[in-house]
Amino acid sequence: MKHLRPVDLAREHGISTQAVRNYERDGYLPAALRAPSGYRRYTETHATALRAYLALVQAYGHAMGGEIMRSLNTGDLDAALTAVDRGHAQLLRDRSTLDAVGRAVEHLTSDRGAAEHTPADRTPLSIGELARRLGVTAATLRNWEAVGILAPVREPVTGHRSFGAADIRDAELAHLLRRGGYPLAHIRTVVRQVRTAGGTEALSAALDDWRGRLTARGVAMLEAAARLAGYTALLDTARAGRRTTAQRELPGR
Repeated sequence: MKHLRPVDLAREHGISTQAVRNYERDGYLPAALRAPSGYRRYTETHATALRAYLALVQAYGHAMGGEIMRSLNTGDLDAALTAVDRGHAQLLRDRSTLDAVGRAVEHLTSDRGAAEHTPADRTPLSIGELARRLGVTAATLRNWEAVGILAPVREPVTGHRSFGAADIRDAELAHLLRRGGYPLAHIRTVVRQVRTAGGTEALSAALDDWRGRLTARGVAMLEAAARLAGYTALLDTARAGRRTTAQRELPGR
């Protein structure tokens, strides 16, 4: 078996040898054997794992990419696939939200009047219900309100926030743009443009940019899937080899 040094793995990706060691420490790479001198001895399995992990980072981010690799390296394929499914579900949700916002923009730029600018079939939501819908905390929504992104009405008696159709649309738009890395000040400007049906150039540019990001993420997921399949097959082959060796070493064989 050919042995590789940390620098061999690092050089392929333009990262530091310390990063390679950190990835092993965190469970993103399988544990390396040690030479008598104490130096790590990596193999092609580790090189394949590193390629898979870095591809996963591009597609799913560091946290989820690490979760997937740790699951694979501990033999929990189902957990790894569940994490992959969550990533695809989030991408689909982002696409659906983007399409919904795009339709809202079409209404905003039409001459049909403000009454048709938002869906009419949405029941008002409480702050907890809206937070669960978006997958954020209630504190996040209160912060968005504090900076002027959201403007829910208050119930006359209880004082509780009530988010109507336009508020839900604004929250979905804010969530989408926030996931795209836009600062709150920029999101406030865009949402206010939607709310007042003013100029939509900034909004259209933001949506085009985010659609491009979603496309890039989808392509990255395809690349990650290929890398992940290759690494999984390598692990299966290695485990099958270990089982065969163990069976041959059983007493009486």
